[in-house]
Parts: sequence; C-alpha cells; structure tokens
Amino acid sequence: MIKKKKIVSYNDLEVYQRSYNACLLVMKFIIPHLPESEKHDLKDQLSRSSKAVPRLIAEGFAKKYQKKGFQKYLYDAIGESNETQVSLSQCKDIYQINVIVTDNNVNLVEEYEIISKQLFRLKEAWDKFSHE
Repeated sequence: MIKKKKIVSYNDLEVYQRSYNACLLVMKFIIPHLPESEKHDLKDQLSRSSKAVPRLIAEGFAKKYQKKGFQKYLYDAIGESNETQVSLSQCKDIYQINVIVTDNNVNLVEEYEIISKQLFRLKEAWDKFSHE
C-alpha cells in the first residue's frame, strides 16, 4: 500500500508543482519565440495566464478551511489553465512554435490539459472533506 504524503502546504500539491514547472517552460521556451507584434496580445496574455495558475492555487490554499473560498480559486485556476492551453495552441497554429519542450519531453498543450483535470479533481475531492 502506498502511503500518501500529508498535504501541509500548497507546495505539497502535485498540481501546484506541475503548474509551476509548466509556467517556467512557457516563460523560457515559448514566450521568447513570439513575434514582437504579439507583445500586447498573445505574449502578454500567455505570460499572465500561465503565471496565474500556480499563484491561484497558492492563494486559494490559504483559504483551505473555507470550502467555497478554496474552490473559487480552483475554478479560477481551471479557467487560467484552459486559457493557457488555447494560447499555446494558437502559438503552434499561427506561428508554428513548437509547444513540445524536447529537453523535458513535455507537450505543453497536453500538460495544461492534465493540469485542468487535476484542478477539477482537487475541487471535487475538496467537497468530500470536512475542513473545520
């Protein structure tokens, strides 16, 4: 039987770790390849949405004892994750930017799909626990 580590900080959440690492990959491998003409649109939006996901998880975790408080942040994080996924698809389809980071063998579009699903499952799981 696998013993799961107790969650005492947002850093212990796999979805936080995954979204933080994905954000770093977006900032290092995608944003620099967008044209300057996208500075105030796709580049700015992708930068903000990818950074927002781990931030919302961390901020929401501070309200973990308020079921609805934490869940609101998780819903917002799902929205930002979905937005990041669409923006990455646009980078690929409009500018032929490779969204697969070969050094890490990570397809960022698929990674954000996983992140959105993990966030949804975390929100659902939070419904089942008493936090008083």
